[in-house]
Amino acid sequence: MKHRLSSTFGQNRVSVEEREKLIRSVFRRVAGRYDLMNDLMSMGVHRFWKWRFSREAGKASGYLFVDLAGGTGDIAEALIDGRRKILILDPCEEMMNVAEHRLGSRSHYIAAVAENIPLQDQSVDVLTISFGIRNTTDIAKSLEEIARVLKPGGHFYCLEFSTPHAWLRPFYNVWSRAVIPRLGAFVAGHPDAYTYLIESIREFPVQEEMADMIRATGLENISYSNLSFGIACIHRARKPM
Repeated sequence: MKHRLSSTFGQNRVSVEEREKLIRSVFRRVAGRYDLMNDLMSMGVHRFWKWRFSREAGKASGYLFVDLAGGTGDIAEALIDGRRKILILDPCEEMMNVAEHRLGSRSHYIAAVAENIPLQDQSVDVLTISFGIRNTTDIAKSLEEIARVLKPGGHFYCLEFSTPHAWLRPFYNVWSRAVIPRLGAFVAGHPDAYTYLIESIREFPVQEEMADMIRATGLENISYSNLSFGIACIHRARKPM
């Protein structure tokens, strides 16, 4: 099933081009305080999610590790071991500036979108994406690109918000709709940006649908693990040998 190319922002439908401009604007405006906002939005739990995600991805073998939509570089930093080549791809230069200030020459940086990855076919050993794939204009196309650049036997790991267990949804909805935009206004000064981020979470495919979308690219060994009762989810897959 292909994810919608248009998205809601408030009550309005937006085109692919408008969505792309909106996403770029959101991340340009909040880049300097993005990590702080993640701490407040998740009450610090995102650090546990990312620790578990990075620990699992870091056990995979290979030389070239690509962190797609790598943002401020926290996942890339956790993957650095002195032997691997770490490459951050992100379309937002302001976010990558934060990553480069953080990591310097320990990583490499390319401004690029997930829908058009500027890497050769079968060139990547491990590709990670953390809280980024829902902000693409076309999830299915992004997954196809990920499958294209992975080497045979290469691993894909995706950490993303997902659909919480039924008992938790009412509480989660209140937090996401009422509290998070206000935090965005207070800390980052951009409530509209965080309203968009919540809308993107609400529209993201449920766990099984996302697994099916990954499967449709030809990747295998598809699995996922819920975190915090499904608020977030680690999806994983491997490219056939």
